[in-house]
Amino acid sequence: MKEIELTLPFESNEIIETVYLGGGTPSLLEAIELDSLFSVLQSKYTIAPGAEITLESNPDDISPSQLHTWKRTGINRLSIGIQSFFEEDLIWMNRAHTAKQALDCIPMAQDAGFNNISIDLIYGTPTLPDERWQWNVEKVIDLGVPHISCYALTVEPKTALQQFIHKHKMQDIDQEQQARQFLQLINWLNNAGYEHYEISNFSLAGKRSRHNTSYWKGKPYYGFGPSAHSFNGTNTRSWNIANNALYIKSVNEGLVPAEKEILTATQQLNEYIMTSLRTMEGINISTIEKKYGQIKSEQLLKTAGPFLNDRIVIEDNHLKLTNQGKLFADGLAATLFFD
Repeated sequence: MKEIELTLPFESNEIIETVYLGGGTPSLLEAIELDSLFSVLQSKYTIAPGAEITLESNPDDISPSQLHTWKRTGINRLSIGIQSFFEEDLIWMNRAHTAKQALDCIPMAQDAGFNNISIDLIYGTPTLPDERWQWNVEKVIDLGVPHISCYALTVEPKTALQQFIHKHKMQDIDQEQQARQFLQLINWLNNAGYEHYEISNFSLAGKRSRHNTSYWKGKPYYGFGPSAHSFNGTNTRSWNIANNALYIKSVNEGLVPAEKEILTATQQLNEYIMTSLRTMEGINISTIEKKYGQIKSEQLLKTAGPFLNDRIVIEDNHLKLTNQGKLFADGLAATLFFD
């Protein structure tokens, strides 16, 4: 709240269209804390009527009384970290909630009036054969959840999971399984009427995440709290320090402890390539020609040439990933980058 009060708006009279509470576990906040947070936000910024206001929550934090509190506070969208509906998967992932809580929390939220719900699922774990993966996805479809974010499990360096795998106490990740389950997911959700609007995100019509879409479109955004990032919409990015103690000390002294970088034209172009290639709309070649010149657009098409038809297609003057190409999205984006 102190940081919000210290922050200067990018421009006068700007209107905030989305608010997102997360990561971390904001569902642990008490009602009085949420009220105070929104009070200071509204005193500093104009939040649009009908703004999308999302709260990240864990299934074990969801109860009828909490849902009532969130609704009263103005939260109108929930992002729930389900991960799986199977106990064995949740234990393997060291999640705090149970399979029963995962199954119960969605109808509970719907009964409380939340019809804009997103859930996270994880695939590619050793405990998740294809049949279970299909059951997880079909359960979400049956429950009428309008937005699904799905991620392949990744083993980060220097984590307990990496150590367990290295010592053969846990089974390693099977990349062929991950690729297969990703392609299965695309097929199942497309058949159920979901649009695959970004690599990891699927939604029913009109239910895309407005907040995340603004990142992919390069719109300006503010981030508050340790490690939070902000972007002015053109060329300036800043991020707060990650250390909690130093963050609190600085803010209490009236300083926002942030670092800043000015993006060059090439960095801005590469960011556009990276973010837009992940979306179903793809890279707009006309946009690149207009903003960065014809030579750049021609060079991009030349670089994309070896991947055309197999991993990348050209439709309506846009470069888009094929389903097979989506398996290699990060690598393809890096190949298309300009030096």
